[in-house]
Amino acid sequence: MKRFAFASSVTVLLALAATSVIAQSKSAQAPAAKAAPQATAQAPAAPAKFVKMLKGMADIQFMQLPSKKVGNEIVTVLKIKNLSTLAVSLLKVDEYWYDKSNPPKVVTGDSQPYRKPLMPGEIIELTLKSPFKPNLLMSQYQFSHAGGQVNVKRVKKFD
Repeated sequence: MKRFAFASSVTVLLALAATSVIAQSKSAQAPAAKAAPQATAQAPAAPAKFVKMLKGMADIQFMQLPSKKVGNEIVTVLKIKNLSTLAVSLLKVDEYWYDKSNPPKVVTGDSQPYRKPLMPGEIIELTLKSPFKPNLLMSQYQFSHAGGQVNVKRVKKFD
């Protein structure tokens, strides 16, 4: 008798749980049907494209706009152009500021990554912000990317 009572109570609980799940799924489908006309008004997302990345030496040109003191920072804007035939991945620019001591030593700097692929012929702009220190003399840049080294050329105007 106890086994029969236990089995019947389990059956009743399962039946109640099943009807509860079915009722919830029907109520969840109703708002989705109402939202469908709004979803068709938006354009579908474009499928992602595979971009072949450069491995090895990347050819980069850059222009440096004059550095300016803004607040307690030195702000430098670099315009960078990819001259390579393939996209450059994870381009990073490190800026090092040297002081007037003899020999000069690094006193401040900044590092800015460009996380998107830099496509062939594309021109980007990176802003470097270094803390201001007295007696700054000059800055130097180091370029790198995920696939290897970077051949850098400073220009006054892009080709």
